[in-house]
This record gives sequence, structure tokens and C-alpha cells, in this order.
Amino acid sequence: MSHIKEECGVFGIFSEKNCDLASDVFCGLFALQHRGQESCGIVVNDDGLFTSYKDVGLVNEVFTPERLSSLGEGNIAVGHVRYGTTGGNARSNAQPIVVNHIKGRMALAHNGNLVNSYELRSALEMEGSIFHTTSDTEVISYIITKERLTAPTIEEAVNRAMTRLHGAYSLVIMSPRKMIAVRDENGFRPLCYGKTEDGKYVVASESCALDAVGATMIRDLDPGEIVVFDRDGVRSIRDHCGKRPPSLCVFEYIYFARPDSVIDGCCVHTARSRAGAFLALEHPVQADLVIGVPDSGIDAAIGYSKQSGIPYGTGFVKSRYIARTFIAPGQKAREDKVKLKLNPISDAVRGKRIVLIEDSIVRGTTSARSVKLIREAGAKEVHMRIAAPPFLNPCYYGTDIDSRDNLIACRHTVEEIAKIIGVDSLGYLSVESVKKLARGDHGEGYCTACFDGIYPTEIPKQTGKNRFEGKISENS
Repeated sequence: MSHIKEECGVFGIFSEKNCDLASDVFCGLFALQHRGQESCGIVVNDDGLFTSYKDVGLVNEVFTPERLSSLGEGNIAVGHVRYGTTGGNARSNAQPIVVNHIKGRMALAHNGNLVNSYELRSALEMEGSIFHTTSDTEVISYIITKERLTAPTIEEAVNRAMTRLHGAYSLVIMSPRKMIAVRDENGFRPLCYGKTEDGKYVVASESCALDAVGATMIRDLDPGEIVVFDRDGVRSIRDHCGKRPPSLCVFEYIYFARPDSVIDGCCVHTARSRAGAFLALEHPVQADLVIGVPDSGIDAAIGYSKQSGIPYGTGFVKSRYIARTFIAPGQKAREDKVKLKLNPISDAVRGKRIVLIEDSIVRGTTSARSVKLIREAGAKEVHMRIAAPPFLNPCYYGTDIDSRDNLIACRHTVEEIAKIIGVDSLGYLSVESVKKLARGDHGEGYCTACFDGIYPTEIPKQTGKNRFEGKISENS
């Protein structure tokens, strides 16, 4: 775990008439590829007939033109890109999940992590349920399906299921006649919807995916909201709204989301630039040049430069053909990709005092490598500034930090970390400032538990990423 791993991206589209929706979902998933690179999948609904395909790999690798064409036309489609924060990266854990039951069919795509999935799954297994995956997404599908046996509609089944689902879940659900978008009561993960010029409704984890298919964003879903799309239009169910304080994961702004996305009314680029400005105020330094580690450090570097008056420059060239380092399976593969991913521009940094902006430090390996590259290119001094507070606590809501074991800030002081990664000085953004990145001075409405240990929900008893695999081995 040389860096933070992400969760997933969901996408759905509803049309009043049958057409080629698979190509639209492909474009949406391609725009969300940064949220997960383990696996992906698409399900297309043609009058109740679900055609699906999913596999491990990147979107453009899994969905060739021939594969997209084989999905056919339909009036509803859902898609998913995955990085697994619960369960392994086997093809069986790829989403969307398709369920066939006595009340019809359902396809479900999920972003987030439940905090009570282990208990829910154990109870379902004791009732005779058989699980085919090791992700908590299948638990959600079982709970909804069970409620659907007595609920008059699929949306009512979802509404009832939400009383049992605790933690982070942004969902796109498809039935033979409806598309349903759901955001958990805390609003941990983003979810928005928009509309295309020809009348299609689109739901996505981020607004950049709406842009990719030519949809105009209408709004974000509120925490706890269910939005139903069918031939009668759009309607909202708000029975679960306002039950919990909003707790959007602040790391969406710091790192996860694309800078051109707008989340809960704030542009991600603006939030990151603001982080850099706060860093300049909190940790000033005499230097000649500010550079950002591509890609998520660049916006904060621009903000630091503007606030401090130190010129901003490009210090690294990033290969466009190397995917995000930390998602590559296996530590050696991640380290090999780091070596290929970045190359310093010697003429830009030689003989200069450099302010190097990173989005975060988890283990310290990646940061140490970046610093080494800059020093080898001739930098006289390197002062690192981090656009997030130190990671001190595990996350249970969809970010792949399930223990404190590999968190460098849990074992070393800031001064010790500076020495380990080889910088002349090191400064982190304060927790107080990180809460103000998107919503001004009041700093409310975010989950910052990974920094301050204040969790918006109960802490799960079983926390390991592969807890369901372990459960299987115990009972085998």
C-alpha cells in the first residue's frame, strides 16, 4: 500500500426508447476509470432481458467494439468500475451484480463500504442464502431482494432495505422498467444525475462522467435520497434524508475525484487550489519554485504558488500510458510503475529550492521516490508540503486503509518522516483547514475520521478487506 487505493465508480442511463446505450456507458465508465482499475462491467436492459458482460481489466481492454456491440440495444443500462475495498479482485467480484428472483430481475452497482456487512451476511447465511462473491455488494442485493418479496415496488424495497444498511453506499439499481439512484444517509460517496439533450437521464459518481456523454448536470443526490427514473418521469423519495449529519469523504476533494468534477456544489479543482493556499499560510518557506507531483498535487501546487508568490513550474513529466501506481496488483508491480511513471525536468529544478506538493503520504515509499528524483535532477533544497493531514486511522467507508499497520504517521513524528523521505522540511495541511476546502469557513459536513478518528457511524467488528474470504476458510 504505497498510496491510497480508491473505491469504485457507478454509472447508469435511462432512455424512453431503445437505443445503443452500451456505448454511452462505456464513455461514462472511461471518464470514471480513475476510481477503479481492477475490473468493470455493463448490463443493458431490453424490455426485461438483461445482457451483461464484466471482467477484470481496464474499460477499453474489457469492452472492445465487438464486445460493446454484443450487448445490443436497450432503454436502461448500468455500469461499474471497481477497485475492491472488500473482497479480492477475482472476476466473480466484478460488478454490476445481476439478480434473478421471483419478482423479476435487478442489476446493482455499488460504490462504498458497509460497516455492518459481516453481520448482515452471517444472518443471511444462517437463513440459507448462498453467496457467489466476497464483496459486500452482494449483501446489499440480498437485502433488497428479500424486501422486494413483500414490498409493492422495487423502490419501496430499496427504501426498506436502507434501514438495515449502515455505512457508505452510493447505488445505481436497474429493474426491467426503472432506474434507481441511492445515496446513503451520511452521503459518504458522491452521486449526481443529469439529462442529455435527447432526453436521457444519466446517473454517475462524478459530474465528469455526465460531461463525457453530453449530459447537463441537474444536481447531486442528497444524503439518504432515493431518485427513481421511469417512463413517468423522475421522482424523489426522501424518507431517509436528514436522519444523520452529512459526512462526505473529504478525500474525494483531496484525491479521489477528477479535478473537473463538481461534488456537492464545489469544483474539485477549486477545493484543491484552496488546499494549496492554506498550506502556504500554514507552512511558508523561502523557495524558488513550486511544483506538484502529477496529477492530484498540481492543483494544490498552483494554489500554493498564488498564495505564496513563489513561481509555479512543471517539475515532472508523467507518462500518459502508466495507470495509477497504487492500483497495480502487487507491491513489486507498483514499484516498477513508479519508476516508469514520473521523470523530472532537470533544467527546471537544477540549483533551485523546490516546494514539492503531494496530495498525501501513506507509507512514504512514493514520496521518497519523488524526492529522490528531484534531488538527482539537481535540486538544491526540497521542501515537501502535503495537501492533507497525516493519516492516523483506518477508513471503513470505501478507502482501502483497513488498519494502522502501514501508516507512517502512526509510527513517526513529522520530523522523522521528513528524514525518512529525504526532505529539508515537511508540512501537512491541518484538519481545521481540510474541513474548509469546499464549504467555506464553517467546515461542516465532512468525514475526516482517517485524520482525527471521529467516526460518523459505529466501527465495524470485522474490518479486513478479505474478511469474507477468511470467513469461507474458517467454515470450510
